Amino acid sequence: MHKKPRMRLTALLTAPVLWLVVAYLGALAMLLVTAFFTIDSFTGNVIQQFNFGNFQDMLTDAAYKNVVLRTLGIAISVTFFCTVLAIPMAFYMAKIARPKTQKILVALVLTPLWASYLVKIYAWRTMLEPGNGVLDWLLKPIGIHSPGFGGPAIIIGLSYLWLPYMILPIYAGLERLPNNLLDASGDLGALNFYTLRKVILPLIFPSLVAGSMFTFSLSLGDYITAQIIGGKLQMLGNVVYQNFSINLPFAATIATIPVTIMALYLYLVRRTGALASM
Repeated sequence: MHKKPRMRLTALLTAPVLWLVVAYLGALAMLLVTAFFTIDSFTGNVIQQFNFGNFQDMLTDAAYKNVVLRTLGIAISVTFFCTVLAIPMAFYMAKIARPKTQKILVALVLTPLWASYLVKIYAWRTMLEPGNGVLDWLLKPIGIHSPGFGGPAIIIGLSYLWLPYMILPIYAGLERLPNNLLDASGDLGALNFYTLRKVILPLIFPSLVAGSMFTFSLSLGDYITAQIIGGKLQMLGNVVYQNFSINLPFAATIATIPVTIMALYLYLVRRTGALASM
């Protein structure tokens, strides 16, 4: 077999390709098909009859429009804050810290990923709880109160959860950035902010795109964070979760929204050429 590289390559790729087709593309296909079904209002059984009723309800109901816009706004906000926080941290790790310090910082960035998702969210619930939370206890003497549960809490929690996914791609991109470009920019009299805007950001744009794909998509589909620290606010994931057991076709219809948004986002990213540079 080692004398026939094509056969060996085919044998190696068959299992993962089949898994991708069945587990991912097959699941997406079933999701899309189920979205066009309906249910019997009396028995709750799924009726496999093709119709657009679920999509019509979703597009005409103002409540669902608000949920879509809220989820999209939260995902964009989380991506923005993760980017703003990740760039200076990744720059320090890649260009300023010593090699030994770099290894320690990378380990520290990875450490939160080893902890349970629920543990981290409940920790933030303890910190943000109005009146009895850690933030209220710390900030009350200076007249500042915790934001409590709601939209800001969701953004804070998700930004904390997904920040490592933004730091690591940017760090990898900055490591590949030649130091002589930064030196040349400084020698020509460019200020730090100008160097950041005209030299660093354009060159690490593919890394920013890679990080944003993680933070944006993960925020778009999250529902546990909103359920624990979101108060009465709902995101798309919460609507899908609530309808899953009582109206599966409508839950599938709602689930197509983040899939469509991410497909559009990837299309726009591809048009910029960032994917080809990764």
